[in-house]
Amino acid sequence: MAEKLTKNERRERAREQARLAREAEKRREKRGRLMLQGGIVVGVLAILAVVALILTQTMKPAGPGPENMASGGVVFTKDLKVVETPALQAGAERKAPEVDRKQLPLDVSIYVDYMCPACGAFEQQYGTMLENYVGSGDVDLQVYPLNFLDSASLGTKYSTRAANLFACVVEEQPDVAFKLHNTLLSAEVQPKEGTTGLSDDELLEQAESAGAELTTELRQCVKDVRFGSFIAANYKAVSETGVQGLAKGAQMFGPGGTELQPADQAQRLVSTPTVIVNGQQWNQARDGDLESYLLKVKGEVEKKSASDKTDSDDATKSE
Repeated sequence: MAEKLTKNERRERAREQARLAREAEKRREKRGRLMLQGGIVVGVLAILAVVALILTQTMKPAGPGPENMASGGVVFTKDLKVVETPALQAGAERKAPEVDRKQLPLDVSIYVDYMCPACGAFEQQYGTMLENYVGSGDVDLQVYPLNFLDSASLGTKYSTRAANLFACVVEEQPDVAFKLHNTLLSAEVQPKEGTTGLSDDELLEQAESAGAELTTELRQCVKDVRFGSFIAANYKAVSETGVQGLAKGAQMFGPGGTELQPADQAQRLVSTPTVIVNGQQWNQARDGDLESYLLKVKGEVEKKSASDKTDSDDATKSE
């Protein structure tokens, strides 16, 4: 026969059962929270793993310089194609592109700052002409970006950021680099000196308008200013060590553009745009219109090449 409980005993038993039920429910809730938290952690780790994989596959390790700019500049050749070069490695010196000035194409180098008003005026006057000469194969054009006007953009370092964008595109999408160079120096796009210049997003818009695809890699390259130190080193090299690739004995103009730098010293860049044609600095006041000067130098090269060929043919006949 079952034990008969008093009213108080029944009440205590009910309280104990309720307590045990509450504790069991708390244990179930705790297990549920732990499982949920564990699932969240696993989910986050999985997402991070995917992101890391994507970045590993699409982002190249940051290096001292972009591909196709081992000299500090990029060389455009026939059909506006970029001459491929490996990236300049840490500690390596910039070296001028190898050229043969005894024959065509002419080698022309332009040192530019994308905030420089004179660079914009130069591009707007001669850009189309140079594009035609390069495209036809008469000229190989090296564009050498600088950042000496960083202090003129109200703290945004526009010169560095614009040159960095150019370098990113030269490395990742070289077929649109020439158009981007033209665009950055166009009257419609180039900012005035003493302004903040274009934002990173606006720079990317200009890259897109020039034909670039706004990939994750390109956006990250711009965001990180990946080649900022490379651009800064460009300016340091030409303003301190001197311009490379000059013809033997060539002298560049000093500040003011009227007197030549001492022949026994490094020939340093003092202003932009600086234009070098077959190893000699072009100076508009001395040499006149650039296209006329290019045709003059081109004629001299062709004449010398023809003379050398005649001498070679005569020597062959006399043997």
